[in-house]
Amino acid sequence: MKRNQYLFLIALLLPLVLAFPESAAADGIIIPEPPSCWPDECPVPICPGPFDCPPIAPTRQLAIRYHHVGVNITDQVAITHVDQVFFNPNNFQVEGTYIFPLPSGAVVTSFTMWVDGEPVKGEILEAEAAREKYEEIVRNIKDPALLEYVNQSAVQAHIFPIPPKEERRVELEYSQVLSAENELVKYVYPLNTEKFSLWPLDSVSVSVDIQSKVPLRAVYSSSHDVDVTREDEHHISVGYEEQSVIPDKDFVLYYSLGEEQAFHLMTFRDPYDQVDNDGFFMLLLTPRPDAKSTTLAKDIILVLDKSGSMEGEKFKQAQEALKYILEHLNPEDRFNIITFSTGIKPYAQQMRPASDAYDAQVWVDGLSAEGSTDINRALLEAAVLTNNERPTYLIFLTDGLPTEGVVDSQQIINNFKEAATKNIRLFAFGVGFDVDTYLLDTLAQAHHGASSYVLPGENLEESLSSFYTKISTPVLTNLELDFGELTVYDIYPSPLPDLFAGSQLVIVGRYRKGGAITVTLTGQVDKEVQKYTYQEQIFSQKNQGDDETLNALPRLWATRKIGYLLNKIRLDGNDQETIDQIVRLSIRYGIVTPYTSYLVTEPLPLGVEEQERIAGEQYNHLQAMPTAAVSGQAAVQKAADEGAMAEAEAPISLSNEAADIVKIVGARTFVLSDSVWTDTSFEPGKMDTKKIAFLSDDYFTLSKSRSELADAFALGERVIVVYEGVAYEVVSAGSDVDTVEIPPTYTPSPSQNDDKDTPQTTPNNTQEAVSIAESTQPLGKSSGLPCIAGMLPMAVLGIFGFVKYRRSLMMLQPGFNTLSVAA
Repeated sequence: MKRNQYLFLIALLLPLVLAFPESAAADGIIIPEPPSCWPDECPVPICPGPFDCPPIAPTRQLAIRYHHVGVNITDQVAITHVDQVFFNPNNFQVEGTYIFPLPSGAVVTSFTMWVDGEPVKGEILEAEAAREKYEEIVRNIKDPALLEYVNQSAVQAHIFPIPPKEERRVELEYSQVLSAENELVKYVYPLNTEKFSLWPLDSVSVSVDIQSKVPLRAVYSSSHDVDVTREDEHHISVGYEEQSVIPDKDFVLYYSLGEEQAFHLMTFRDPYDQVDNDGFFMLLLTPRPDAKSTTLAKDIILVLDKSGSMEGEKFKQAQEALKYILEHLNPEDRFNIITFSTGIKPYAQQMRPASDAYDAQVWVDGLSAEGSTDINRALLEAAVLTNNERPTYLIFLTDGLPTEGVVDSQQIINNFKEAATKNIRLFAFGVGFDVDTYLLDTLAQAHHGASSYVLPGENLEESLSSFYTKISTPVLTNLELDFGELTVYDIYPSPLPDLFAGSQLVIVGRYRKGGAITVTLTGQVDKEVQKYTYQEQIFSQKNQGDDETLNALPRLWATRKIGYLLNKIRLDGNDQETIDQIVRLSIRYGIVTPYTSYLVTEPLPLGVEEQERIAGEQYNHLQAMPTAAVSGQAAVQKAADEGAMAEAEAPISLSNEAADIVKIVGARTFVLSDSVWTDTSFEPGKMDTKKIAFLSDDYFTLSKSRSELADAFALGERVIVVYEGVAYEVVSAGSDVDTVEIPPTYTPSPSQNDDKDTPQTTPNNTQEAVSIAESTQPLGKSSGLPCIAGMLPMAVLGIFGFVKYRRSLMMLQPGFNTLSVAA
C-alpha cells in the first residue's frame, strides 16, 4: 500500500492572506503512512468523560488537549503565537507528510515550521499540483473533507512520528500584514477543528492585543462572543475563552481606525433564494475618540433592595457596587439613592450633585438588610425624581418578589408607566432565582433599558460595576436611523439604545432591493438634535464568494429575531404567527429553540408544509400547558438565555450534540437527514435535483468552479445543496447520472458587494510585509510596520510546528528560504 494514500487529519491552518476580504481559511494536513493495524480494523481509543470516540478513520485519530493563541497587532502588523498540545490515543504511532493549503494569492512572510524542536524543510506545491494531491487523497480514501482547499496551492513537509499514548506540545509564531477595506482591518485565525479532533478540547483561547498610532474605533468579532477592554484610545485588548469545546468556526476580528465617528456597513443578499431573497445588513456605530469631551450631563437613580433576603455577602457586594458608581460619576452628573424593604429610605429628597458622592458612600456603608419588599413604592419614589431635562438612568436591583404594598406585577408595571417620564432608561438587575422575571424584563423593555440576571455564585459587584462603566458617559440619546427610499424592516435592537463613549452599537436588519443609499443618523445632545449623514452606503444587490462575515449576517439576524420573539411569547403570551416564525427561522438557520428541539433528536421536517405542521403542534401544546412560572431557577435561566439571544453580537454556537447533525457552511445550514446532509432551503416535492456522482469528474469540476459548492460537498458523501436556484445532489459513487452543466468559474471581486467596487485601504508600503522576515526584531514585539489580513494556524490532528525568535534568526542567514528551514 502506497505511502501518502491515506489522509489522517487536519492540523494547522496557517495562510497569510493579503487580498482582503478573501477567505483566509486553510488547514495543515497530515497524510500518514498506514498504521500497523491497517487495513484491518484498528481498535477504538478510549475517550475521556462522557464523549464517545468515533471509529478509527484516516481523518480523525488524534486529539488536541488545548489550543491557546496570543496575537499582538501594532499598526496593522500582526504577530501570532500558537501553543497547542496534541495527543495520540492509539496503540500505533503516526508518521506522514504534512500539507499546508495556501489561499489563492497568499504571500508567506515569515512562516517557519518546527516539529519537536527540529526544523522541517518545506516545499511549495503550485495550485495545479496541490489540486492533484487533494483529489488523489479524496478518491483513495473516499473522504471529501479536502474539497474546501481544491483551488489552493500548498506547502508540503515531512512530519516526525507521534508515539502511541504520548502528547506533544507545539508552539509556532508567524507574522503578517493586515490590509483593510472600508476602513475596517480584518484578522482571521482558524479554529475550525470540528472534523478532526477526536474529542472536545479542554480549553480554547484567543487573546488579541491591538496598538495603533491612530485612534482605535469599532472592535467587533463576527464569529465569537469576545470581551473587549479599551485601555485607551490607542490600545485595546480582546479575549475569547471556552472549555470542553470542539471549535466549529474560525476566529474573525475587525477593528477600525480614525478620528471621526465610525459608521461601518456590511450587507448580504442572495437573489436566487426562492423562499426569501431580501437582504441582510449590519451596522457598526462607534462615537468619535474625543466624544468624552462632549459627554452629556446625566441623572443616576440607584434603587436598591435591602430586604432581609439580601442579607449577607450579596448585600455587601451591592454596597461596593453602589460606591463604585458614586466614585465614577462625571462632574456634571446628579444622583440619588432609594433603598426599599418594608418601607422606603432615600438618601436625599431630591437629586444631588456629584460633589456629594463621598457623603453618599458613607451613607451606603451604614445600610443593613431587613424587612419585606415594596417594589411598587420604590419605583414610584424614583419616578418623582425624574424630569425631561437630562438623560436619566434608573438602576434597579432586587433579589425577590414584591411582598409589601402592591404585589401584582402588572399593576406595578402600569403604575410606573404612568409616573415615569419618557427620557428615563431603566436597567434591572435580578439577583438569584427568587425574582419576578416578567416584572423585571417588562419594565426594562418598556423603558428603553435592559435586564440582567446575577446567578448564585456570581459576583454582583463585578457585574454592576462593569455595566456602569459602559453607560457612564452618554454622548447621543434618542437615536433614529433614516434609510431614505430604501425599504428596511426587522431592525434589532428596537428601539435603538443610547450611544455611550467607549462603546459601540451593533445593529442588524433586513432590506429590499438595494443600491447606493444615504443613511442619516439623528440623536439628541442635551436638548439639541444632531444629524450625521453617511453617503454612498452600498446595500448589495447580490453577494458571491466566501467571506465568512457576510455569510454570517443572516444567522446573526435570525439569532436576534428569535431571541426577540421568544421574549415576546414569554412576556405577552403565545400566538400562532409568532411560533410559526420561530419554527421557520430555527430550521432555516440551524438555531435550536424550545419549539425546535427535534433538530437534534428527530429527522428534520423540511419544506413549508412540514414546518407549518410542527408550528401548529407546538402552539396547541402550549395552549394546553399551565402558565409558566415567572420566578425560580428555570424562569431566570430562560430569561437570561433569551435576553442573550436578543442582544447577540455573533451567531450562537451549536452545542456538541447539535453539531453532530447540524452544520453551518457559509450562509447555508445543513441538517443530517436520512444519512444526507441537506440544505435547509431545499423544498422536497417542489424542487428537482441535479444529481452528481460522488468522486466523478463532474463532482470535482463542479467543486473547482464554485468554492461554495466545494465547501458543501466537503460535508460528506451524500449532500443536497441549493446554489443560485439549482439543487445539486451528490449521490453514491458509480451512480448512472446525467452530465451536469458546469457554471463558469467565478472569481470574487475584491469588494464585498458585486454592485460597486469599494476602494481598499492598504499599508503605504506593501513591500514592508516582506521585510518582516528580514527584521532582527524579536517576533512578538511590535515592529511598527503595517501588516496583512487574516492569518491562521489551526490545529486539528497531528501536526507540529515550533517558531521562536531565536530560531527566526536563522532566516537572516545567507541562502535562507522563508519556506524551508535546514537542520
